[in-house]
Amino acid sequence: MRVLVVEDDDKVARFIVRGLREESYAVDHAGNGDEAIRQARVNEYDAIILDVMIPGCNGFEVAATLRQAKVQTPILMLTVKDRTEDKVRGLDAGADDYLTKPFAFAELLARLRALLRRQVMGVEPVLAAADLTLDPSTRTVTRAGHKIELTPKEYGLLDFLLRNKGRVVTRTAIIEHVWDMHFDSDTNLVEVYIRYLRRKIDEEFEPKLIHTVRGVGYQLKDEP
Repeated sequence: MRVLVVEDDDKVARFIVRGLREESYAVDHAGNGDEAIRQARVNEYDAIILDVMIPGCNGFEVAATLRQAKVQTPILMLTVKDRTEDKVRGLDAGADDYLTKPFAFAELLARLRALLRRQVMGVEPVLAAADLTLDPSTRTVTRAGHKIELTPKEYGLLDFLLRNKGRVVTRTAIIEHVWDMHFDSDTNLVEVYIRYLRRKIDEEFEPKLIHTVRGVGYQLKDEP
C-alpha cells in the first residue's frame, strides 16, 4: 500500500511517516499544497493523509483541486480545527474522513484502514493463492494452514503481489508500492526480498507461487 503524507510540520511528518513505514506502508511526503497536487497527479496512491494548514494551497484547496482533476484517491484530512463547519468544509471539498490534532497514531491507522476497506465495498477481503492466505485485517499469513512470520517489508511485498495475482509486476512497480519514491532503485533489494519471501512461502510447499518473468519482473500465480 502506498500513501502520500501532506504535512509541513517536520516533527509531525516524521512521526506519521515513520509509523506508517513500520506498518509496511510505502510512504511519500509533501510539505506544501502545490507539491501535494503534483505528486498526487503523477503517482498512484492508495490513500492521502492531508493536513489542512499547509503552505501554498491549503488542504481544502488541495482536496478540491484533486477531485476536480478526477483523482479519486481516499483522503484523510488532519487539522487542529474541530469546529463542525470546518469538518463540513473539508468533507465538501472532497475529503473522505477527518481527524483532529492531536491524535493517537492507533486511531490514524484505524481510520486509514477504514478508508482502504471502503474501496472494496466495505469489506477488506482475505487475499489468497492456492493454499496461501493473507488476512489484511489481522495481518496474518498462512500456507497450508501453517502461520508464516514475515517482516514488515516481506508482508508489504506479498500483499502487493497477491493484490496483483496473475499479473506480471515490474521491479519499478514493486519499488513504488512497497518502498517509496526515495528508494534507491539501483540496488538489488527487490531481488533480495523476493528471495526471502520464496524461502518462507514457496521453499517447502507446492505449487510454487512466485515466478520470475525474465527481463520484466515477477508474477504470483497459483496455476502451473
